[in-house]
Amino acid sequence: MRPILRLCAALAAAGFAAAALAQGTYPNKPVKVIVPFAAGSATDQIARAFTAKIQEALGQPFVVDNKPGVNGMLGADALAKSPPDGYTIMVGTNSTNAALKSLMKKLPYDQDTAFAPIAYMGQVPLIVAVNNDVPAKTLKELVDMARAKPGSVTFASASTSQLVSSEVLASMAGVQMTNVPYKSGPAAMTDLIGGQVMMFTADFAVMLPQVQGGKVRGLAVTSARRSPAVPNLPTVNEALGLKDYELIAYFAAFAPAGTPADVIRKLNEAFNAAASSKDIAEKFSALGFVPDPGTPEALAQRTKAETVKWAKAIKDAKIEPQ
Repeated sequence: MRPILRLCAALAAAGFAAAALAQGTYPNKPVKVIVPFAAGSATDQIARAFTAKIQEALGQPFVVDNKPGVNGMLGADALAKSPPDGYTIMVGTNSTNAALKSLMKKLPYDQDTAFAPIAYMGQVPLIVAVNNDVPAKTLKELVDMARAKPGSVTFASASTSQLVSSEVLASMAGVQMTNVPYKSGPAAMTDLIGGQVMMFTADFAVMLPQVQGGKVRGLAVTSARRSPAVPNLPTVNEALGLKDYELIAYFAAFAPAGTPADVIRKLNEAFNAAASSKDIAEKFSALGFVPDPGTPEALAQRTKAETVKWAKAIKDAKIEPQ
């Protein structure tokens, strides 16, 4: 019996050693990075830039997998159901990790417990813009149009930030606008340019090139301060004489709940290094993106606070859960 016991002990020790080695050499195969929005969106562009830096640092491919739909819920659901081994992660936003809980009557996962925070990446304001054929030259003139004929002003939305920013604007301005939902930001932009919708509030990555190219007319930015990227555009607060309007989009990395802490730490270090890199800052500065690296614990606290903030914004805008 003793030789058999010694053999079993040796095999067990070898198994533990192999597991420790595999864990210690993470990643030792490609990592899937779910982007819960369409290719070309700000989330997609930022995710691809970050993952390019991270795969250089960690020596394995980080492959972006776009899973758009239902304000990011389809991609978030895919992450929630993935093995917690570090080989499937997600670049999420305020849509997927703060607002969806209040936008949907029921989620196929528990938003508060399904995800392990990895790293906060940064944030970007949105631009309120209109089709060039819309007669309003300022945001105040657009609001006056909506006030004169309730529901006549249509706006596009393809994400939570786009929807809530427009609904909260209308609510705070005391007017009624009509939402036209889209599956992706680029599709909404196409229809804004074509005149199928009048207004669209979207991140700089989608909107700024069209504003600068003269294809649409920018009216305001949604941040509390003007953006250095478009200093000529007033804030919504300035344009409408408001004080408390501010809605920005942010980006952060998440893993399935239960992912090993050492894997989270390694990914956090890689994401923070990318966020601190000069080329990332330069690449997206024109799009209003402000990198903001931090700890997983800080992201967890921020997520809780943002969930409360977006719940209030959605309630104040009288957006009914779907």
